[in-house]
Amino acid sequence: MAVPKRFLLLAAAAWTWFSQRYAPAVAVSQGYIKNTIALFAIAVFIQLAWSIVIHPLFLSPLRHLPSPPDGHFLLGHFRRIYKDPTGEPQRDWIDNVPNDGVLYYRWLFNEPRILVTNPKAIGEVLVTRSYEFVKPGRLRKGLGRLLGVGILLAEGDEHKRQRKALMPAFNFRHVKDLYPIFWSKSQEFTDKLAETIKSSPDGSSVVEIGHWASRATLDIIGVAGMGKDFDAISNPSNELNETYRKIFAGARGAQLIQVLLNLLPHWVAVNLPLARNDIIGNAVDTIKKVARDLIHDKREKLQSGEAKGMDILSVAMESGGFSDEDLVNQLMTFLAAGHETTASAMSWAVYLLCQNPDVQTRLRQEIRTELPEALQPGGQISSTEIDRLPYLNAVLQETTRIYPPVPLTLRETAHDTTIQSHPVPAGTTVVICPWAINTSTHLWGPDARSFNPDRWMQPGTANTGGAESNYAITTFLHGPRSCIGMQFAKAEFACLVAGLVGRFEMGFEVEGHVAGIQGGITARPKGGLRVRLRDVGEEMEKA
Repeated sequence: MAVPKRFLLLAAAAWTWFSQRYAPAVAVSQGYIKNTIALFAIAVFIQLAWSIVIHPLFLSPLRHLPSPPDGHFLLGHFRRIYKDPTGEPQRDWIDNVPNDGVLYYRWLFNEPRILVTNPKAIGEVLVTRSYEFVKPGRLRKGLGRLLGVGILLAEGDEHKRQRKALMPAFNFRHVKDLYPIFWSKSQEFTDKLAETIKSSPDGSSVVEIGHWASRATLDIIGVAGMGKDFDAISNPSNELNETYRKIFAGARGAQLIQVLLNLLPHWVAVNLPLARNDIIGNAVDTIKKVARDLIHDKREKLQSGEAKGMDILSVAMESGGFSDEDLVNQLMTFLAAGHETTASAMSWAVYLLCQNPDVQTRLRQEIRTELPEALQPGGQISSTEIDRLPYLNAVLQETTRIYPPVPLTLRETAHDTTIQSHPVPAGTTVVICPWAINTSTHLWGPDARSFNPDRWMQPGTANTGGAESNYAITTFLHGPRSCIGMQFAKAEFACLVAGLVGRFEMGFEVEGHVAGIQGGITARPKGGLRVRLRDVGEEMEKA
């Protein structure tokens, strides 16, 4: 464990005083201040040499674990991690480096990382001993600034308390009652797309689907989660929508700056005069103001008896377990995580359907055959009608398997522990990489990286895709820290994809387009996803 710098400085000052007074011959420099600075610099250098080179390379108990090749003596495996999309190196290592469930690799300056690779190891970290593996402090501070310190970042008993208080808003029966809201917004989404295409000055039918998906999912979390329609579908210049677009606009330069900022104390990093800090600071102020206004309006409605609801905000307020500041944090969490992840999934679903027009045609046929009335203007839908579409379920499951919206997440050992009987020291970062696990050939076979919805269509495979272990899919994680909004997200995703595919035939703006992955809080198609839409709803009705 690193010795605090202030302790090193005090030790240097104390030794300087002693040497100057009793042993001037051992002083390294003349003068009290110069000698103290010199000793402090020597101590810091020794500490850095120990923590960056000596301990990780020669003494760490982790060094005997299976490890990827080509690690640099100083930078570890960071060069590849930074160069490749988030999760891509881990996806390679999980299949090609022999291991028994645990891999050891080194991040920048040889900071240790443990990658869990098989169901037993995943089960230990996420389920059987989940509260021994906490969110890293740097991650909590960094994400907490954007997402609030809500249920996503709470730990231990506080997390258990928050989850229990919020669960009524996410139980299975309640989510089923939200399908009409999801479907109504899906129809508004497709109607606005059709209107935009028709009114395009240059007659273009090309749209950037990611921005549209974000607007739709922001509206859904607003109505179904807070009882407030943000109207982002109709009004893209909506303040909240614009704010989130600025936050999630990832760029390579910004990622490098973030890496460098992570090396500094949090309070220093957030106060540096950087444009990104100003953007985030202003965005956070806007989001908090929106959250406080929502809480104020909801409290007035609850007191007047107008709003007895099961939305997230109503449930949280009626539980009595959250202060107003706690409620702001929860709303920040659900507003951001609750819309950006599903928007990412939507982008990848459209990408895969454009890549596989035969799948798109087959899915459209199922949707239009089974939901003819729902697809009509003003049509309604129930959970039963959507849930009985097996090919839709298969396409959605396969999309989130291949492109999980959050490709990698981190934990940290709260104390000395073991994983798969391997000793892991306290403070070690543990990596769970859904993108690597979901596409591992060891868990899914030789076609693990291929888009194949039919793997979910065989007898008994509708929920497993044919994988032998439940832990072969980690898109929503598992155990006490699994995504509380999983059923909510799956339901809105199903309604949005059904509405979009039922209404439009989709193809890439540039035929044969291959999307890169843009890292960030979520993984999205790099540079956006521009697709050409053809409204087939009217054509099919006439036919």
